[in-house]
Amino acid sequence: MGSSRSDSQSSSLISSLFSIVGLLAGAAVVADGSREPEVPCYFIFGDSLFDPGNNNNLNTTMKANYPPYGVDFPSGVATGRYSNGRTTADIIGELLGFESFIPPFASAPNNSEILVGVNYASGSAGLLLETGKFMGENIDLSQQLKNHEQTVSRIGKILGSKKAADDHLAQCLYICNMGNNDYIANYLQPQVSNFSKRYNPDQFAAFLVEQYSHELVRMHVMGARKVGVTGVNLIGCTPAAIAMYGDKDLLCVDSMNKLVVPFNERLKAIIDKLNVRFTDAKFVYLDSVTAGGIAGQAFPIKSTACCKVSLATGMCIPNVEPCKTRRAHAFWDAFHPSEAASRLIAPFYLRALKKIL
Repeated sequence: MGSSRSDSQSSSLISSLFSIVGLLAGAAVVADGSREPEVPCYFIFGDSLFDPGNNNNLNTTMKANYPPYGVDFPSGVATGRYSNGRTTADIIGELLGFESFIPPFASAPNNSEILVGVNYASGSAGLLLETGKFMGENIDLSQQLKNHEQTVSRIGKILGSKKAADDHLAQCLYICNMGNNDYIANYLQPQVSNFSKRYNPDQFAAFLVEQYSHELVRMHVMGARKVGVTGVNLIGCTPAAIAMYGDKDLLCVDSMNKLVVPFNERLKAIIDKLNVRFTDAKFVYLDSVTAGGIAGQAFPIKSTACCKVSLATGMCIPNVEPCKTRRAHAFWDAFHPSEAASRLIAPFYLRALKKIL
């Protein structure tokens, strides 16, 4: 999130912001039992932007199951979400009409729960096995899909046949948020990764998107028919990026944002190809750059974390009271959006997702 845009671009973003406010108002009566969810089930894959606690019991420094994380979550519980409250994936679920949060795979959801959905996302994870591993264990996308394979098998047993499972899964929404850490916690970490020595930015983007394409095909093989795929975010607009590479007078590190442009362009092309290849499925690209720009426009405090962060990790320092002005901050810690920002990003994504529901 952030803003280094022209006046005309800013006007467009503000117009989108008002549209989103309207969508939020129109969807205000959700998740309260007043209507059926728009889809019967919802499966979530990704990194720390979507992780609801799958890293809690892993051997890693990238976990968020301690205060002040969760200070604004129901009951003030630190569930392992990298936020003061709900994530973007949580809010999409609410807007779709789900009464409960989709449970993390690590919580061993029961039979009733997995029919409604499972969240496989893992902090610091990426498309590549190596990504983020210098911080400890994580669950890369390939392993997340292996975990989903277990879920699919269980659903078949619960419903009595593979066909019944396929029919059920074909109605579900799938959303995947991957690629951010392949840059932040891999390509841009030459002290622990040699990818930046082996590949120029365009070559690396091609390598990543080829891997992503294989995983999305696997997802389809397992029954996914309605799939939303986010691009890489404005990684140069995080407080961490600005502190490390930027200028205190700028809102973004443009060189970092430019680095991921080839990835997003290639990913859009892959989504188009998948829609041609699989006529029984619908894939949609979720524009995280525009979503981040909208969030960046909306908050007076754009590039400073709300909680006091560790200089080593960018995560909140345990048990230190965060800022009181959380609704004014785009960022909660040095990498992750506040719940307030997620409440703008989620309906923007949902507008695109509606095309495939």
